Amino acid sequence: MSDQHRDDSPTAFSLARREVVIGGAFLVGGLAAGLMPTQSAMAAWSEEASARFMEISSLLIQHRLDQEVGRRIGAAMGALNSQLSDQVTELLAIAKNKNAKIVEEFFPDVPEGPLKETALSIISAWYLGVITDAADAEVFAFENALMYQPTRDVMTIPSYAISGPNGWSADAPPLENMPDF
Repeated sequence: MSDQHRDDSPTAFSLARREVVIGGAFLVGGLAAGLMPTQSAMAAWSEEASARFMEISSLLIQHRLDQEVGRRIGAAMGALNSQLSDQVTELLAIAKNKNAKIVEEFFPDVPEGPLKETALSIISAWYLGVITDAADAEVFAFENALMYQPTRDVMTIPSYAISGPNGWSADAPPLENMPDF
């Protein structure tokens, strides 16, 4: 019996090698095209925009902020919000008008609406390490997320590594005050 006449393999479901290769090429091409917006967003995020983002971040948050994490957060937020650069410029203008050194000196003057939402989302991104609250959200800062910093000496960040994140080769701390039997 030839394959054309088999009742357990209809012609609609048969896959020739050529169809598999062509389908695979389309799949790989589609995946590559899906990654392009993220890469183009990073390329479109200039050093100047990154510097302004870090400047407003340091005014909004009084912690030592990681430059690389800030560049990645800013580029990702810019990809989601096309007005981010203008909003950062407006926030910096408000802070400079008040000659502000800390957030409390200028934040009450930020008007309600998109500008205040942007400021709050910048703060949230630094503390949480993500910019969206989705199950598949990209993580920008795990062990550097600011929500872990105040308690890092007493709280273990969830990890499979015994001694903490990125601690695969670190020795476990010795046990002290073990009772003698």
